Amino acid sequence: MSDTTRRVVLLVAVLGFAGLYVWGIQGLPPAGEYRGVYGKVLNHVAGTERHVTDVVTAINFDYRGFDTLGEEFILFASVMGVAVLLRHSEEEDEGDEQEEQDEAGDRAAPPESDAVRVMGVILVGINVTFGLYIVTHGQLTPGGGFQGGVILATAPLLAYLAGDPRKFLRIAPPWLVELGEACGAAGYVLLGMLGLMRGGMYLQNVLPLGPAETKVTSGGTIPLINLSTGLEVAGGFVFLLTVFLEQVIARRTKGEEK
Repeated sequence: MSDTTRRVVLLVAVLGFAGLYVWGIQGLPPAGEYRGVYGKVLNHVAGTERHVTDVVTAINFDYRGFDTLGEEFILFASVMGVAVLLRHSEEEDEGDEQEEQDEAGDRAAPPESDAVRVMGVILVGINVTFGLYIVTHGQLTPGGGFQGGVILATAPLLAYLAGDPRKFLRIAPPWLVELGEACGAAGYVLLGMLGLMRGGMYLQNVLPLGPAETKVTSGGTIPLINLSTGLEVAGGFVFLLTVFLEQVIARRTKGEEK
């Protein structure tokens, strides 16, 4: 395909997308005006039906929990796909290493800073605490497994920034990260099976809703699904980072051997 043909195809695609986009936004209500009956109904009934104070979490992990299950496995499949693409063969690694050496020349990595190391250690504890809070209080305050999982995933990243790749892999070994991600994804599926085992629907709540709406244990299965989601999200992002760092360590080891 010639360059002219590529430009024509790109122009047609861009114009087509622009036309669909403009046509699609014509039916949107004005900013600040909400016309959804579904949301208004749930705002009135979610608190009493599910013993939660965050209606968004109740919708994500209860009323439309099956859709959220699909979203979680989209992330799971995406992480696996990226990992497969990033794990080159040894021949590709040798070619990439030679190319990097040609481009990098004699550049050396900067020395580790004591200030960065100390600050990283301090922030790791803060990130873990905050991430666990967001995950466990998702049914009470804005947050949940997706948001808290991303925050938890930054804790090992801070450990890497404050140290080196080998220390990171000792803190978060790949086998443990993969196990955590798999357990998080499987936990969501198995929690949904509880409803079927009790003769109800998939993801139907079968646990006590808790004594009050302001307790961490309120919401029935919602807190458990939050924990499973947080584990899967955190494991997925940390797993991606381990794939990158394994390549870095492998190339450094080859360089030291030479």
